[in-house]
Amino acid sequence: MKPFIHKLADVQTENIGKQTTIWQFVVILKGATIGENCNINAHVFIENDVKIGNNVTIKSGVQVWDGITIEDNVFIGPNATFTNDLIPRSKQYPVTFEKTSIKKGASIGANATIIAGNTVEEYAMIGAGAVVTKPIGKNELWVGNPAKHIGYVTNEGVILDKYLTCNKNNRRFEWKNNELIELND
Repeated sequence: MKPFIHKLADVQTENIGKQTTIWQFVVILKGATIGENCNINAHVFIENDVKIGNNVTIKSGVQVWDGITIEDNVFIGPNATFTNDLIPRSKQYPVTFEKTSIKKGASIGANATIIAGNTVEEYAMIGAGAVVTKPIGKNELWVGNPAKHIGYVTNEGVILDKYLTCNKNNRRFEWKNNELIELND
């Protein structure tokens, strides 16, 4: 099944995977690559040097600038902000833009800001309104401005404290082979 592109979207790239949905008032420039089964909501702008994986959701009001890679199964909340130039000046452009990577399964909350040059590792979660100024580790939960590490998130989305315990039901986890594994008591 080919992608659905709303008639009020301006999509210049041909690199869009099947079953992807692109809603009205979206602008996607010619060099962008978008995977399969993505949902690109209204009022999103995607620049040229952008790679978006499969099963990605990008909510309304997000701009994805040159140098940003978003891997498979990532959620980007409404009005999340990315930067790609650490010293921006009007009409002055860097030789290359900073590279930012959002790894598979990560979630970026509404109105969060990801500063250029950082990586958000697999299955990490960034809380709404957080300002990320440094690299985020796998399965880590960061919130606030500037963002602070307050806990962990399993691949399935269970929130854990820094001791790898779910405060809702006291389920406990441990790191084993670089994966969060639930302990059987």
